[in-house]
Amino acid sequence: MIDHTGINVSDFAVSKAFYEKVLATLGYTLRLDLGDAAGFGDGAGTDPGGDFWISAGTPFTPRSHIAFHAVSTAAVQAFHAAALAAGGRDNGAPGPRPQYHAGYYAAFVRDPDGYNIEAVFHDRPGTQPAQAS
Repeated sequence: MIDHTGINVSDFAVSKAFYEKVLATLGYTLRLDLGDAAGFGDGAGTDPGGDFWISAGTPFTPRSHIAFHAVSTAAVQAFHAAALAAGGRDNGAPGPRPQYHAGYYAAFVRDPDGYNIEAVFHDRPGTQPAQAS
């Protein structure tokens, strides 16, 4: 089980603002800001500093792929829209990805450094929240 993970970013302030906006759609908040590193989390993990970190530094080569859990297809759509509004580049619009498995619904975006970030909802019977009417 992974406790936390992170990436290096070339412009800490830009990436911090990007991830604050984008991850908020998935229930994540900034949990700890060290000035040159920041931890984001939803409060469900055991680390009070968060489970996803960005740090000032040379971005990884090749760029990592990171998938964030979403609680619904609507959350995946909100993630994608927020990422594009925050300066991300589309790398796969929200939609089903049956090539991965039945019920896989995801969106992909390149962050300011070109990392491929994803929001994914695994639709299994009983996991989709009721839609507001």
